[in-house]
Formats: sequence, C-alpha cells, structure tokens
Amino acid sequence: MNRPFSECPVVLQQDVIWGDMDAFGHINNTVYFRYFEDARIAYFDKIGVHEVKEKSKIGPILATTYSDFKLPLVYPDRVHISGRSTILSPKKFNMHYMVYSEQFEAIAAEGEGLLVYYDYAKGTSCEIPDVIAEAIGALEG
Repeated sequence: MNRPFSECPVVLQQDVIWGDMDAFGHINNTVYFRYFEDARIAYFDKIGVHEVKEKSKIGPILATTYSDFKLPLVYPDRVHISGRSTILSPKKFNMHYMVYSEQFEAIAAEGEGLLVYYDYAKGTSCEIPDVIAEAIGALEG
C-alpha cells in the first residue's frame, strides 16, 4: 500500500469505532476533527509544546480549522492520520492533516488548522518561542 503521507513527521493509526457512526451509516463529520486533534497533539508532543506551556504559560491556540471530506468512513476500517506544519509568521503556524482509509486505500479527508501562539497569562497573542520554532524546523526537515 503506497500511502501519500510516508514523509509526514507524525502518522497515527486508529481503528474506526462502531459508535462513531451516525444515523446515515458512516462516521460522523465531527470525528474527523477528533482525528485531526489526535495528530495535532502527537505533533505537539514531538516538538515539546506541553513542556514549554507548563513553564511559561505560552502555547498554541486553535484559531480556525476546516476539513475537505473525500469519502465516508464506515466500520470496520483502520485509518492513518498524518500531521505536519508550516510556520506562517512569527506568531502563527499552519497544521496540515490527512486521514487515509485502509479499507478504501484512499484519502478520506484532508484538512488544516491555523494555530496562533498565545500568552495564556496575559490573554494576548505572542511570538512562537524559539525552542518551538526550532523544533518544528528540525521535525519538518
């Protein structure tokens, strides 16, 4: 199986859950956003976001997100969820997501999320800490 995300720095595998299907017999659209969130948090783990936020009260906040649904997922299936990012400015970066279905051997959804760096103590946006920007650069190559 040639997966289109073989070069992504974060790829998770998850089984599709029966209880995530809706009345129309496919995975509810909100579940795709949970898949994106799972990839985002795994990415944060790799670049040290949680440690920096714990010490400084500075971390990312999701400003916008969207999904382009390609095909409906159904149980049973196993999905591969990828995440990668691009720094857009000193204060924000973009996450790119892809959900790949093993059953259909195709991309089920693609999406993005805009993350703004935020000072939670002051309640204002701030610059991405150098240690995080460097970790993103190293992870993305």
